[in-house]
Amino acid sequence: MSVLSKPYMHDEAAAFAHVESIIWPGGPVCPHCGNCGKFYKLKGVRSKPSKKNPKGVERHGLKKCAECRKQFTVRIGTIFEESHIPLHKWLQAIHLMVSSKKGISSHQLHRVLEITHKSAWFMSHRIREAMRSDDAVNFGNGGGVVEVDKTFIGTKQKKAKGAKGHSGFLFHQRARSKGPLSTGEKT
Repeated sequence: MSVLSKPYMHDEAAAFAHVESIIWPGGPVCPHCGNCGKFYKLKGVRSKPSKKNPKGVERHGLKKCAECRKQFTVRIGTIFEESHIPLHKWLQAIHLMVSSKKGISSHQLHRVLEITHKSAWFMSHRIREAMRSDDAVNFGNGGGVVEVDKTFIGTKQKKAKGAKGHSGFLFHQRARSKGPLSTGEKT
């Protein structure tokens, strides 16, 4: 059975149950006060009505903490927070990005998931940020700042049709704390 044919990839309630089982294996934890004890499941709660959804959208996985009395879902504190994109679309996008050998563009996500390009771009950036390791590559010596400069020497000349011209420039790169790293010349 393919991962994409699993219920949590197509059903919003199943998607919330799947993500809750991953993030909260020991049961829900309130992100506001850290309460692991008593909470209430709020079923049948809907968002505000809109032109697209006159009855509102059902808020799956909504819970209320018994101690601080604040509402929360599994989305809080994750890449899914503050997103109106359904959770099952997020799971599909994560699967596509992780399983693609050469990666997947946001435009391809837009076509496959049938969402706007802006939403696909937003999702792909959040997913990439979540997958990023914190030991990012630093450019300068010891992770310092690198200054790059490109200087043109000479004047621009009009070339005859078919003639080969040479543009002269000097490329210089150096770390701020140390001496020159490399100099490349092209004439």
